[in-house]
Amino acid sequence: MGNTNSRGANMGVIAPIVAVATIGGFMFGYDSGVVNGTQAGLESAFNLKELGTGLTVGAILAGCAIGAFAAGRLADVLGRRRVMMISAVLFLFSALAAAAADSAYTFILARIVGGFGVGAASVLSPAYISEVTPANLRGRLATVQQIMIITGLTGAFVINYVLAKVAGSSTAPFWFGYPAWRWMFLAQIVPAAVYFLALLQIPESPRFLVLRDRVDEAHAVLTRLFGADEATRKVAEIAASLTKDHRPRLADLVDPASGKVRKVVWAGIGLAVFQQLVGINIIFYYGAVLWQSVGFTEADALINNILSGSLSIAACIAAALVIDRIGRKPLLLIGSLGMAITLAVVAYCFSTATLGADGAVQLAHGLGMVALVSALGYVVFFNFSWGPVMWVMLGEMFPTQIRGSGLAVSGFAQWTANFVISVSFLWLAKHVGLAATYGFYATSALISFFFVSALVRETAGIELEAMEG
Repeated sequence: MGNTNSRGANMGVIAPIVAVATIGGFMFGYDSGVVNGTQAGLESAFNLKELGTGLTVGAILAGCAIGAFAAGRLADVLGRRRVMMISAVLFLFSALAAAAADSAYTFILARIVGGFGVGAASVLSPAYISEVTPANLRGRLATVQQIMIITGLTGAFVINYVLAKVAGSSTAPFWFGYPAWRWMFLAQIVPAAVYFLALLQIPESPRFLVLRDRVDEAHAVLTRLFGADEATRKVAEIAASLTKDHRPRLADLVDPASGKVRKVVWAGIGLAVFQQLVGINIIFYYGAVLWQSVGFTEADALINNILSGSLSIAACIAAALVIDRIGRKPLLLIGSLGMAITLAVVAYCFSTATLGADGAVQLAHGLGMVALVSALGYVVFFNFSWGPVMWVMLGEMFPTQIRGSGLAVSGFAQWTANFVISVSFLWLAKHVGLAATYGFYATSALISFFFVSALVRETAGIELEAMEG
């Protein structure tokens, strides 16, 4: 039955299934990061100002919030795998439509549709992984999702850099006379097609199958994953964890005894929101613009993006190696403090900035490099902690009965916060200043330390059916 270890788990079957599911993370990262490096082209093609650029860049996030909410609920009706397949189709459509857009409105619509796919993949990939992996390896395997997100981001940065380099700039004509920035969007057709075809090869989540009374199918899947004896035990545990009188619904998020929203739901929403309030996607979405504003060339700024992505991958790998040994909560606490310190340094650097004759931000001698190093340190702390751990915990922290609904509201909160932070950045940077903006992110990171200390429970090593809410 293949290579079997980790308490009887058939890793020869589980590993390829996890690999396929994490392609959704790659698409999540690529679709989110591709816009970093296309902003000059968007502004030129659609005659955009600061707020217009922010709305155009952030359009995908509005779709993500809707996609995450809808996917969490649809996953309880259609299944985890089927909804992920729908997201792959949305990725394909979005790539074609964004590349061909002839107006800002068409482009925004294309990105919103792509956002539906990103939002769905963001919540369902880690949830699916958590539902087909053994408890003692669940964190490590689910962390692969974040590694793939960063790999997707970095892949987008590399493709953007290569296309801009070969064409001469992101706005220069490339193949068939189309500017390079349009080809940056078209390039994502390839991984989107691979994702769809790969999803055809993996089974549905056994927990969804039990939920839909397809017990024999669930037993067959679990037998492939864990062996016949363990499959029988797990089917019984899953069935016992479900409320018999009704199928999962949003109302389950309220504790019937107290009439209040369950504490675990608030914990999930808080984790999702704080992950965005620390401002990480400003680096991902506006990195090229940010570094050009403090004196780096377009080519150097794109290289900085690639360096940031590479360090992020290394940090995620480090997190994967320790997350099941030291737990989720310690990593979150380490990350909160590390981000608070590095963001505070970035805020200080920008507090010394002046405006040049051309309106560009200028930092005092040497502080540009200090800001860059601190920003890279911040990226490392984030991807060693909140980046992977938040998604791991959302995929596993909710009891089976409310997992779909819990993912729906937490995913919606995450992408809504992402939208607000990302769309507001350029306006805040211009009218409030980079120092105050990064000071807010630093303060949010510090507050997140106390939030985790007070409200977040450790989930490492606990079976999904034993999660309490």
